[in-house]
Amino acid sequence: MKWLKSCVAAFRFLTIIPLPTSFGCAAEDLDDSTFFFPLVGAVLGLAAAAGAWLLWMILPPLAAASALTILLLSFSGALHLDGLADTADGFFSSRSKEKILDIMRDSRIGVMGVVALIAILLLKVSSLSALSGIEAAKASFLMPLAGRCVIVIMMAMLPYARPDGGLGTRFYSRNMIWSALFSMIILYILSFAIYGIAGLVLTSFVLVVFLLFCVFCFRRIGGATGDTLGAACEISEATIAFIAATGI
Repeated sequence: MKWLKSCVAAFRFLTIIPLPTSFGCAAEDLDDSTFFFPLVGAVLGLAAAAGAWLLWMILPPLAAASALTILLLSFSGALHLDGLADTADGFFSSRSKEKILDIMRDSRIGVMGVVALIAILLLKVSSLSALSGIEAAKASFLMPLAGRCVIVIMMAMLPYARPDGGLGTRFYSRNMIWSALFSMIILYILSFAIYGIAGLVLTSFVLVVFLLFCVFCFRRIGGATGDTLGAACEISEATIAFIAATGI
């Protein structure tokens, strides 16, 4: 029963899916929930792939890509986009670590946050609009999967940057290495199942971009926060779409 609570907790944490009752709402249910993050990503990927298949049947590519991008961000209620904006505001402020963390916690959005949102959305829409319906369905399955998997990997790689705690503190009380390895394996397996050998190259490229972002996070604030986890998710999703548009 504990594993089921952890699974439900993962869906509650990563999505806005309305789940009945308080099952999986306890703080301790989050302890092992990261093991189920790839499952959440795969379920959201199936929904996105189905949406892409339908949208490309009834809409022109640009309109379909725009609608699909909105669908993808709606899964989390744009929570990860908010993290990206906060991260951009803090990281590009040329301030000390402490001031960066204060800026990231501020609910107001700055110029760099707006620029980051526009850039990531433009990259997703333009990349997806260059794909056929089938290729868009393939990419849109991997986008949520990769985004949720890199969240787990970042938790395992970087310490939590806020000394006073925050949204991701609960996950850092557990050993994340096995969840991260499982996430990476699942991502590679499903990428290979969809794209063959090219899928392994695609995933490797995404992980390289993600690792560079991790290095950037460590140099700026010495670790990760809930905002940088959301930013990693958005960057990885956009990277999948961009590489798919190159004709992999």
